[in-house]
Amino acid sequence: MSITSVHTDPEALATTLVADFPVPVRRLWGAFTDARQLERFWGPPGFPATFTDFDLRPGGRVHYTMTGPEGEQYRSVWLVTEVHEPHRIAFDDLFADEAGEVDASQPPSSTVLSFEGTDAGSRVTVVTTFPTPEALETMLAMGMEQGYTQAFAQLDRVLADLREYALGKGTVTEVVDDTHVRITRGFAAPRHLLWRAHTEPELMRRWLLGPDGWEMTVCENDLVVGGSYRSAWAPVGDTEGQPFGFEGENLVIDPERRIVTTERMTGAPFPANVNDLGFDEADGVTLVTLLITYPDQVQRDMVLATGMTDGMEASYQRMETELLSATT
Repeated sequence: MSITSVHTDPEALATTLVADFPVPVRRLWGAFTDARQLERFWGPPGFPATFTDFDLRPGGRVHYTMTGPEGEQYRSVWLVTEVHEPHRIAFDDLFADEAGEVDASQPPSSTVLSFEGTDAGSRVTVVTTFPTPEALETMLAMGMEQGYTQAFAQLDRVLADLREYALGKGTVTEVVDDTHVRITRGFAAPRHLLWRAHTEPELMRRWLLGPDGWEMTVCENDLVVGGSYRSAWAPVGDTEGQPFGFEGENLVIDPERRIVTTERMTGAPFPANVNDLGFDEADGVTLVTLLITYPDQVQRDMVLATGMTDGMEASYQRMETELLSATT
């Protein structure tokens, strides 16, 4: 994906994002007009959107909620003014209250999405305008430009064929910045099976073991927001190593879509990190994404040096062999 530019013009009270993709215009259009695809990128990492009402026609309303890693929620509503397939969508983008009504105390904006073909594929231009300098300054202070950039950086994997994008690549670890690491793994299985494998203790004990020679001795989870969990492992037979475990609190639970937890090693002196685990499915393929937020770079590097990726891949291969292949 190429974000050509993200630019704010204070005189025009507008922010413009331009991004190019190697797909036809109608494929790009489809990602913005299907609620399930929008949910995979509309919102920066850690703040995914859940769309409810989705009446994408002039005079219609679109409601969505972005939920942060601490469970905080930001509600918005689009008041749709124009839809010209496959070239233009325009709407007023407004904050909303819990009832879904416009929150007049928050800064309003208007957005136009324009789609056009290019020699290499297609381009989307997003222009967001504000009624006053104060409204623009408020949104910039909230990180609007960075949020746009981070959100649209997720669009590549939405536009790609998920089977081609994720399968056969194993566990992929990406260092995002000093405190964030993103880990992805594709599975030829539906999302509901991956959710069960990650939440049902009797299934977790069969695959979540890392390299051969270990057993899961504790697997407890009060699977509600605010509930706690505890997991522990120990070597078996002649395997070298010391028993260890993790514990934490459930911050967000969105069944079959997302789990956010704190995580700390039992008895360790360093602070907890935050694990944001998401499940995206398309055409029978599920991409599992784990976004880890560490308290600092030192802890990030210490954990990566343990060979975490190799251990996760060994566990995922065991899951495929012992759980998914038999079920699917």
